[in-house]
Amino acid sequence: MIGKLSGRIDYRGQDHVLIDVAGVGYVVFCSDRTLAALPGRGEAVALYTDLLVREDLLQLFGFTTLIEKEWHRLLMSVQGVGAKASLAILGALGPEGVSRAITLGDATAIKAAKGIGPKTAQRIVHELKDKAPGIMALGGSLEEATGTVPAAAPEVVEPAGDAAAPKPATPATPRKSSSARAQSEALSALSNLGYGPGEASQAVAEAAEENAGAETSELIRAALRRLAPKG
Repeated sequence: MIGKLSGRIDYRGQDHVLIDVAGVGYVVFCSDRTLAALPGRGEAVALYTDLLVREDLLQLFGFTTLIEKEWHRLLMSVQGVGAKASLAILGALGPEGVSRAITLGDATAIKAAKGIGPKTAQRIVHELKDKAPGIMALGGSLEEATGTVPAAAPEVVEPAGDAAAPKPATPATPRKSSSARAQSEALSALSNLGYGPGEASQAVAEAAEENAGAETSELIRAALRRLAPKG
């Protein structure tokens, strides 16, 4: 299994890039959002990857974060959702947007992705709603452990030879999603208070949607207001 690639971009296509890793070129398919975040031709890059193996096909899919990769694998577990549809959803919403849409049962947001019909969107929400809290909780811990893969990797293994190596690109600063971390921490706090994963994740998702960029403490307070008994 190929889980990560670090190399240089040799070619950019409409839905993929060719990454040169020590003289071997890997075709990696990416969402529109991921492609837009990648550096230019000849520059260093690192991507987490997922390998799709079929009888007559081997395809690599690339992601800048592990949480995006996990959502890709989950989306593809839904009947009728292939790799192309999964990338379309992630490209339209991003991993955090997918988490919120599925947690809130917002099939309309999923349907906004290119090629996703209403029945498929409803199926995605129905089948993955119970799994969304786990992915939300996983998001913060993954980022703390690994961080976001920088679009430009600082080190690339170059093949030996007399030819001059391309000038290394200036490494990009790894981008961590403070929103994902705050949501993960808020979800953990609510779980410690005895709330079930379903109600806690929905409250956190609603709070995050209405309080963009909120810190953990603010999200917890907002979520608790939603969980408070009415009347």
